[in-house]
Amino acid sequence: MSEVQIHAIARQMLEMHAASAVAQAAQKAQQCEASGEAEEAREWRHIADAMRMMRGPHQS
Repeated sequence: MSEVQIHAIARQMLEMHAASAVAQAAQKAQQCEASGEAEEAREWRHIADAMRMMRGPHQS
């Protein structure tokens, strides 16, 4: 999956799921890994990382 696709999916998930988007991507990564789909799990982790970058640093 290309970086453009990763960021497009990350943006869509943030729009649809807001605060729970990163957790959902992490959960999908775990499910893929449990099913033996290591490459797809890696992509979901990449999507979660992209969402974290888009949200920026935590504000106190």
